[in-house]
Amino acid sequence: MSLTLTAMSDSAAGGEQWAGQGQGPRQPQGPYLSVITNRTTNLLIRGSMLFSVGVFLALVLNLLQVQRNVTLFPPDVLSSIFSSAWWVPPCCGTASALIGLLYPCIDRRLGEPHKFKREWSSVMRCVAVFVGINHASAKVDFANNVQLSLTLAALSIGLWWSFDRSRSGFGLGVTIALLATLATQLLVYNGLFQYTSPDFLYIRSWLPCIFFAGVITMGNIGRQLALYECKFQQEKIHQD
Repeated sequence: MSLTLTAMSDSAAGGEQWAGQGQGPRQPQGPYLSVITNRTTNLLIRGSMLFSVGVFLALVLNLLQVQRNVTLFPPDVLSSIFSSAWWVPPCCGTASALIGLLYPCIDRRLGEPHKFKREWSSVMRCVAVFVGINHASAKVDFANNVQLSLTLAALSIGLWWSFDRSRSGFGLGVTIALLATLATQLLVYNGLFQYTSPDFLYIRSWLPCIFFAGVITMGNIGRQLALYECKFQQEKIHQD
């Protein structure tokens, strides 16, 4: 009887080994592929949200500039609804998405996670201050452009100090503001639009301050979205 059972077990083991050889190596199964897919999906979602925010702010703030005759577009390119050229909102939306995705990426590369005022209420206050700075550049009358530029520079640095305070945020803000100013000068030089009272190489001298404040604002939104994504992934891992 024992010999019979031994023979049956040996034959079963041999059958399983033969079946395993016939099926070939198994594909690795696990959370790896799902994590990659989730990261790509979350990246697309964050980029889409940042693009939408950038388009909305561009329409609102550019409408304010056009109504106050700070910027002038050729009549044939203006939209009757938004008083803006068609290419302005997509360009601003794309730049906003890139900036919002770049900030948390730089934080991870430098190993310096941003932890200062990481809540949505702070982000909304930052957006409100940014809109206020743009409103001041269009509607508040100053004695001269130098006084206006210095005031906006102080407000922009104050926005960074109040809602960011990171060296990487300040460095990226200055760098992107200078590049955006150069791009705007090229657009004005090629006649795509113009400023009513240019005082610095075809543009207004306070424009880099506006760009700097906008970069800090979109960077804060991007960091907050990335923080929400990390919390969601951690909760999912704990549940699994």
